[in-house]
Amino acid sequence: MLTLLTDLVRRTRQHHAIEHATIHLLAARFPQRQFSGFSDPAGFTIYGDVTTFDVQRAVGDALLRLQAGEQELAIHPNCGTNLAASGVLVTLVALLAANSRRGHLERFSVTLSLVLLTLAISRPLGFRLQEYTTLANVADRWVAEVRPLRLGSMPAHRVLFDSR
Repeated sequence: MLTLLTDLVRRTRQHHAIEHATIHLLAARFPQRQFSGFSDPAGFTIYGDVTTFDVQRAVGDALLRLQAGEQELAIHPNCGTNLAASGVLVTLVALLAANSRRGHLERFSVTLSLVLLTLAISRPLGFRLQEYTTLANVADRWVAEVRPLRLGSMPAHRVLFDSR
């Protein structure tokens, strides 16, 4: 059971790295468009207005570049890990500061100062956390399928990997 769980986590981390690398490449090729993604043990979903061919090409290039050692592609500045780190830390700091027995104006200025400091600290922390939520060693990952989806009015593509 532990081996299965370990394998699912490893695959999710690998897919997360490939998702980030794919988004880096799509953003470079289509700088006016917005992209986002979500990874899981079976693969990932890319949200954004591009063709299936463009996604297939970006995923293939992402895999090759990660396998060639471009590990920096596995880290993305707009990753949800960064947002989560910022959100948790800012919320904790704001709760702590809001519970002080100071006057409203002093409490506001202290809270604002601490929140701004926390935001500055949380960005590098989010990048550091991505080293644990992604895994750039993707030599054992093979794309099985890239298929277009439409989630409401939002175009997307589901990228699935061979389960070997």
